[in-house]
Amino acid sequence: MEPLRGAALLLLLCAAACAQNDCVCEKNKRVTDCVLANGVCQCSSIGSGVTVTCDTLTSKCLLMKAEVKSTKSGRREKPKDAFEDTDGLYDPECENNGVFKAKQCNGTTCWCVNTAGVRRTDKHDTDLKCNKLVRTTWIIIEMKHAERETPINPESLKKFFKETISRRYMLNGRYIANVVYENPYITIDLKQNSSEKSAGEVDIADVAYYFEKDVKGDSIFLNDRLNVSIDNEVVHLEKTVVYYVDEIAPEFSMKSLTPGVIAVIVIVIVAIVAGIVVLVLTRRKKGKYVKAEVKEMNEMHRGLNA
Repeated sequence: MEPLRGAALLLLLCAAACAQNDCVCEKNKRVTDCVLANGVCQCSSIGSGVTVTCDTLTSKCLLMKAEVKSTKSGRREKPKDAFEDTDGLYDPECENNGVFKAKQCNGTTCWCVNTAGVRRTDKHDTDLKCNKLVRTTWIIIEMKHAERETPINPESLKKFFKETISRRYMLNGRYIANVVYENPYITIDLKQNSSEKSAGEVDIADVAYYFEKDVKGDSIFLNDRLNVSIDNEVVHLEKTVVYYVDEIAPEFSMKSLTPGVIAVIVIVIVAIVAGIVVLVLTRRKKGKYVKAEVKEMNEMHRGLNA
């Protein structure tokens, strides 16, 4: 009986130790093998195996890689260099610290990305050179809320989003440049230069990704969905678009532009050409009219002299 009692005691002690080491990652549900180390929950990010700490946000690159792995298993004028992520989810290559590698590939097709992992060049073959990872310094989040009988109070809306972004996503308030409400559109500007960002601070690209997932109902947080309630009234958001502005303008060629943009460019060019043609024809007609008028006056002059 003594050996059995000893084995049972050992199992109890082991279970207690394991329970103490187990933890839950509240800020990232796409992790596994979580353990408590020095009071901080550390887990293995799904898809990459990189260890992440759960007291801060996980990088967008690791989150995208985890999402791909999980999927496989189961209104105002924008800055002229602002562009949208038209490629969506892909399986990214991440550095050991979780940031995107400047060059991303899918088989034999490669492209360059910014620090938000968004493509900023045309797609090329594997010989493509991406000299450095270009920083995204400005992220514009544009949302549209559902139809309402009355507009939202602009000051209450601004206060809600500033406080939520600072508290929920741990972003220093100085990086929330603006929150603008133009019924029914809500625009949030996040600005962060590399010289401003200090070690340990979250990146605006990661914040924007967490926020976009929250708004679209696919929260990365564990059992903590975002509740948009302003002045004790739930606000339903219908559409979210994110634009990115890099410290260096993107390098897209005409062939990479969407048909709609190309159509607009063609229309503008046609209009300009048509205007030039009309101007030239008008001047020609005016020139002929002047010449004819001079000819008639000369003939009248000769008649008078005769």
